[in-house]
This record gives sequence, C-alpha cells and structure tokens, in this order.
Amino acid sequence: MSVFNNQTFAPAPPLEPSQDEKAYAGLAHALMISTWWVGPLIILLIKREFRFVKFHAAQALIWEVIFSLLYMGGFLVLFGSMMSAALLSAGHDGKPPNPQQAFPIISVILFLVFWASTMACMVLTFVLGIMFCLKAMRGEWKGYPLIGEWAKKIAGV
Repeated sequence: MSVFNNQTFAPAPPLEPSQDEKAYAGLAHALMISTWWVGPLIILLIKREFRFVKFHAAQALIWEVIFSLLYMGGFLVLFGSMMSAALLSAGHDGKPPNPQQAFPIISVILFLVFWASTMACMVLTFVLGIMFCLKAMRGEWKGYPLIGEWAKKIAGV
C-alpha cells in the first residue's frame, strides 16, 4: 500500500526566470518592432531550451507571421484589383484607354483601406512590442490576446 494513493499533486509553478532569460525574452519582443519575424525566430532557435524565452519569442513570432500573412494577402488583393481594373478599362478597339476609366475609384478606396490597416497593424505591433518587452523584463508570463495560448503550447508551459 502506497502513501500517495489518495493524494493529488498540483503542477509546480514555473521557476523565476534568470536575468539572462528575461533579457532574451524582452529582446524578442523589442526586435519584432524592427525585424518583423526574423529577430524573434533567431531568439527562439538560439534559446529554445529556456521555457520563458521560448514562450515570449513564440508569441512575437506568431504575431509577426500572422501580420505578414495578412499584409501579403492584402497586397495581393490590392494588386489584383488594380490589375483587373486596368485590364477591364483598356480599350478593345485599339484606342488608348481613357485615364479616368483606367483607375476607378474602387482601386483608390482599396489602397486607402490597405494603407490604413497596415499602419494600424504597425502601431499595434509597436505597442505590443514595448508592452510585452517590459513584461518579459519583469519576469511576467503574460500572453498576447488570443496568441498567448498557442505560445504556451509551443513552450510547453
């Protein structure tokens, strides 16, 4: 008969990260502001044995990958709409296209929406980078909204 039969054990809380781990975790968030996904990826690969660094670098990397995919998708939609507008407005009778028809208002609207959403995402990246850099430097296990759970699974927390 074992002494441990009727006892349940709670998982141990994560250990306090070292100053080195805090610095690399904060650096992952700070680098995402200027290097997009490259800085967090390098830190994730170099310091993957430290769960705290892996957690924060994974968050920054996931955010930047999502932002990059949205940016490329928006650019493809913008480029495709401008090209289709130019092709549809080209004259089929050998005459040059009318400049007013060649660049319809929908292309201008799509460009403004693309530009405004890109700027908003860049501002959000800047704010998230600074906020979570400071949290990581304090040793906090705080996650980005919606992305934090993915990063916990990646880091094994």
